[in-house]
Amino acid sequence: MACSKNMALDGTARTFAWVKVSVRKIDLIELKKPERRPPWMSQAHYEQAPESLTVRELKAGGKTLVTTLHCPKQTPKTALKSLYKGRWHVELDLRNLKAMLGLGKLSCKTPGMAVKELWVYLLAHNLIRMLMAQSALLADCLPRELSFKHSIQLWLALRQYGSPEEEDGLSNLLTLIAQRRVGNRPGRIEPRAIKRRPQAYPLLTQSRRSARAEVRKNGHAKHVK
Repeated sequence: MACSKNMALDGTARTFAWVKVSVRKIDLIELKKPERRPPWMSQAHYEQAPESLTVRELKAGGKTLVTTLHCPKQTPKTALKSLYKGRWHVELDLRNLKAMLGLGKLSCKTPGMAVKELWVYLLAHNLIRMLMAQSALLADCLPRELSFKHSIQLWLALRQYGSPEEEDGLSNLLTLIAQRRVGNRPGRIEPRAIKRRPQAYPLLTQSRRSARAEVRKNGHAKHVK
């Protein structure tokens, strides 16, 4: 709420109190700050939140959207609908960070080092995106049309078998990145679920040395279905 950037999001869930006002066939909603801090919000964020926020409500593509972009001439319904459909790219970017780069599990133990580790992953992500942008510029296409995973594989191969500092090596890399295009699937929706079943092993809740000693003494635990 304290951010000054514009936004467009699904309006099915409302946490703050709201008052709906229609102005020139435009539905504006005034979100008022609650008198008491919600349990999920920290005191610092509660103090930074504005006393009220006016948003615009509209129907688009069977969804109720709310946005801070009030003017329908500058941002018509079709533009907001297209913007909302593009949220799938956010899902893909998070997947690339967690699955492709390994951000799904941090290795640092202290909060300060965990923040530094997070920034390192974001830096690596931006460097790969920079290569994709340069490749898209040479191939006259959009960076979103190129494969992030394919770009990582080519970069690692160049680091292992070639020299990224050489001009020919970098030029060939950008050419190869543009050869793999991703499918154009507008309106794609996927369930947030995994198909592969996890292995039926219990969690290691003690030190490995203690667990080994227990196995030597009592043997492995029986498999529980």
